[in-house]
Amino acid sequence: QGFSFSYFFFPSFRPFHVEPTNIVSVNDDMQRVTDEASAMNKRIHYYSRLTSPADRALIAPDHVLPAPDEIYVYSPLGTAFKVDSCTDGYGKNSSIVTIFMIWNTMMGTSILSIPWGIKQAGFTSGIILILLMGILTLYCCYRVVKSRKMIPLIDTSNWEFPDVCKYYFGSFGQWSSLLFSMVSLVGAMVVYWVLMSNFLFNTGKFIYNFVHDINVTDIVPGTNGSNKVICPSAASGHPPQNRSVMFSSGNNTGFQLFEEWWNKSQTVPFYLIAVLLPLLNLKSPSFFAKFNVLGTVSVVYLVFLVTVKAAHLGIHLEYNWFTENDFFVPEFRILFPQLTGVLTLAFFIHNCVITLLQNNRNQENNVRDLSIAYFLVGLTYLYVGVIIFASFPSPPLSKECIEQNFLDNFPSDDIMSFVARIFLLFQMMTVYPLLGYLARVQLLRQFFGNAYPSVFHVLILNVAIVGAGVAMARFYPNIGGIIRYSGATCGLAFVFMYPSLIYVISLHRAGQLTWPALIIHIFIILLGLANLIAQFLL
Repeated sequence: QGFSFSYFFFPSFRPFHVEPTNIVSVNDDMQRVTDEASAMNKRIHYYSRLTSPADRALIAPDHVLPAPDEIYVYSPLGTAFKVDSCTDGYGKNSSIVTIFMIWNTMMGTSILSIPWGIKQAGFTSGIILILLMGILTLYCCYRVVKSRKMIPLIDTSNWEFPDVCKYYFGSFGQWSSLLFSMVSLVGAMVVYWVLMSNFLFNTGKFIYNFVHDINVTDIVPGTNGSNKVICPSAASGHPPQNRSVMFSSGNNTGFQLFEEWWNKSQTVPFYLIAVLLPLLNLKSPSFFAKFNVLGTVSVVYLVFLVTVKAAHLGIHLEYNWFTENDFFVPEFRILFPQLTGVLTLAFFIHNCVITLLQNNRNQENNVRDLSIAYFLVGLTYLYVGVIIFASFPSPPLSKECIEQNFLDNFPSDDIMSFVARIFLLFQMMTVYPLLGYLARVQLLRQFFGNAYPSVFHVLILNVAIVGAGVAMARFYPNIGGIIRYSGATCGLAFVFMYPSLIYVISLHRAGQLTWPALIIHIFIILLGLANLIAQFLL
C-alpha cells in the first residue's frame, strides 16, 4: 500500500477578514490594505503564536470571522483578495483533482506485489478477487464517509474517523484506532525499508559494474536475449540474494570485495541508517512533502515499463483449472487469502478518506468521485498484475518464479528496471520521514501531549522503528508477506469492523435496524476476521 501524504502538511489556515472599507483603491491593479487592516491581521495571527502550528486548540474564534461571502485572504505582500464561494470546512478542489488525489494516495508499494498475489491465488481467481475486494472495500469506505452524518445533534464537520470511533466506542475506540493506525504506519515503514534496501543494492550493483566495465551474470535461471527475465528464488526457495559470477578479465579481487561489502540483506540495510535516521529526527519534515509528485511519476513509469516488457515478451498463458504443471499454476489455488491480505492494504484509504473528500468543492459528488477513484485504482492494479503474470515467459520459466517484488524478476543491469528502481528509491526516501512524522505525532502526542517532547523521546521511538525495518530486511525481506500481515491486521479494524459496527449501532439507535442489514454487516466483519486468521495459516 502506498500512500500520498501532502495533505497532512498544508494546514487549513483560518482565512483573514478585511472589512470592505479597509481595502484601499479597489480599482487599482494591486488592492492595498490600510494599517488598520494590517493590525487586525497581526492580532488574529497572535492566536497561532500561542501554541505549536500543529495544535488547533488555540485558533481565531468563529466570531472574529465574518460571513463566508465577506471573507478575504491576506497576503504577506500586503494585498487582500476576496475569496469567492468559500465555505468553512470545505476546499476548492474540483472532482477531477479529488479523484486524482485519492488515486495517488491509494497507489503505493502494494502494486509491486499484485502479480505475485495473482500467482498465489491463480490467474482467474486473482482477477475475481481484485474486483470483489475493490467493491467490498469501496462499500466500507462509503460507510466511513457517511459515518459522521449519522451522529445526531453534534457538529461533526471537523471530525475524522478516529473521532467517530471514540464517539461510539469511548476510550476503547480511541486506543484501538491508535493501535491499528500504528500497525499500518509501522508496517508501511518496514516495507519501505526492505524495498529501499533492495533498490539501493541493485542500483549500487548496476553503477559499480558500469563504472568498472564488468560483465556480470547472476547464478539463477533466466531467459536469453535482450529482454532477460530471471528466477532469483529458483535455487534456494528464499528471497533473491546477490550471488553472481564475473566474466571479465578485470580486478577479480576488487569485485569479490565489493560483493562482500555490498550485500542485499547483510550490509545494505544498515547503510540506510546513516541517511534516514537523522531525517526522522527533524521536527517538521514538510520539506519532503514537496516531492509527493514522485509517487505519481513512479506509478506511471511502472505502467509504461510493464507495457513495454509485455510487448517484447508476448503472452504466455495456459489454463489448468485445478492441476499444476512445471510451468503454469492452477486457475484457483488454496493460497488465495495471501492476495486478499495484500489487497486489503492496496485498497486501504479508510483512515484518511474524510480529509481528502473534505477538500472537494462539490460535496454532493463525494460518493461518485470516491467510486471513480476506486475504479481507477482497481483498473491500475488489474492492468499491472494481469500483464506481468500473462507476459511472464513460461516456458522456459515457471509462473512460480514471479517474485513478491516483480522488479526482482529483471536483472540489475536492465536499464528500464534500473530507472524504475532509482525513481522508487528516491520517492521512498522522501516519503519515509513523512511516515515517521505521522507515527511520532500519533503516538507521542497521545502519551505525552506533545509530538516532540524531547530529542531523547523521539530518538528512542525512531531507533525502534528503524530497528524493525533493519531486522525485517535482514531476516525476512518478503514484502508480500509483510504487506499481507499488516494489511489484514489494520484492515480488520478500519476496513471491516469499525465501519460495519458503527453503521449497525447508528441504525439501532435510530430504530431503523433490519435483520438483512444486521446479517450483511456481521458477515463483512467475519470476512475481515477470516482474512486475518488465514494469513497465519497459509
